[in-house]
Amino acid sequence: MKQSTQIFLIFWTVALVLGCRGPKSKEVLVAAVSEDFPAVGALPKSVVSPKGNPSSIEKEALGKLLFYDPILSGNKDISCATCHHPDMGYADFLDISIGTNAKGLGSKRKFNAQNDIPFVKRNAQTILNSAFNGIQNHEPYAPENAPMFWDDRAKSLEKQALEPIKAFEEMRGRSFTENEILLVVIDRLKNIPEYQTLFKNAFNDAEPITIENLGKAIAAFERTLINNNSRFDQYMRGDGEAILISEKDGFEQFKKVGCVNCHNGPMFSDYKMHVLGVPENSKLPFVDFGIADISAKDSFAFRTPSLRNLRFTAPYMHNGSFMTLRRVLEFYEDISKGKVRNPNVHPSQFDPFVHDLELSVKEMGLIISFLNTLNDPDFDKTIPENVPSGLPVGGFVN
Repeated sequence: MKQSTQIFLIFWTVALVLGCRGPKSKEVLVAAVSEDFPAVGALPKSVVSPKGNPSSIEKEALGKLLFYDPILSGNKDISCATCHHPDMGYADFLDISIGTNAKGLGSKRKFNAQNDIPFVKRNAQTILNSAFNGIQNHEPYAPENAPMFWDDRAKSLEKQALEPIKAFEEMRGRSFTENEILLVVIDRLKNIPEYQTLFKNAFNDAEPITIENLGKAIAAFERTLINNNSRFDQYMRGDGEAILISEKDGFEQFKKVGCVNCHNGPMFSDYKMHVLGVPENSKLPFVDFGIADISAKDSFAFRTPSLRNLRFTAPYMHNGSFMTLRRVLEFYEDISKGKVRNPNVHPSQFDPFVHDLELSVKEMGLIISFLNTLNDPDFDKTIPENVPSGLPVGGFVN
């Protein structure tokens, strides 16, 4: 009797240990949740172009050259790539960017000795996957209405592409007015034979070098800058082994504590404006009121950023206030408890979702491990050897 009891206990113990191992990773039901959370999802495998700007190889090639050519800037010293460089995940690793009248790349970029140009007031978002801006699960996607910038001031990549050229502290500088600069740039392009040919091949219009076509070409190139096969994308497409058990736990925590309320959809952004009271950047001599002036109830509101490719896009928030993801999560923990990090913003102005956050230090490591599954290093890192203007590729980045 004693021996049979021992055998039973041994068998029961082995069965219990084996049972505690749980299902193998491939047996996990992908995206199965027990609560009603806002939906997230994999990115599409292909990009949609607006009807008014269908993609073509010629247009994309032209757009890439324009993206790297400082001929588009007032002083011919900076290009789009200066603040959106492939070596830096098409961002610039700075809290707030340094535009014209400067040299260097990323953290090495400095203003020239004689300078009266201010910092760009906001952090340069990566343009990786900006082709998908505004996309939500199971909803029609309209690229011509895609929201751009931290304050949502432009719709579509076509319109976004022209704004930095016009901006004084970004690419325009003091040589020309905002009303002049695009006409000046078009005249420059018309005087370069190679651009004459490239625009003709890309657009086949009687007058192909126009402001509108300039925006279309750059936008066509930017739509090629996608990386839509992260480990999370693979997981959501059915590969249960694409992410680790700890990362799956982090995914559950991400939903449970409330991050998913604003960071949802395939791009992990609701593309809405929220007031969080992020600390001001001390480099700026003024307060950044966000999408509206101080008299409006929605001042200090900024658009929810995507959480994809965070590995390449530090520092974080609209003005680069936080160098690490842990600092970002600590900030959310603070404001969820009513702690003010920006004296210009009263807790009563905080977005209602802030009060729904239930974030503590113990969850942060798991959430960060999950966020790492949204990184995808597979994107176009090639740089043209030269540009048609003959100017330094990318601007004065050395």
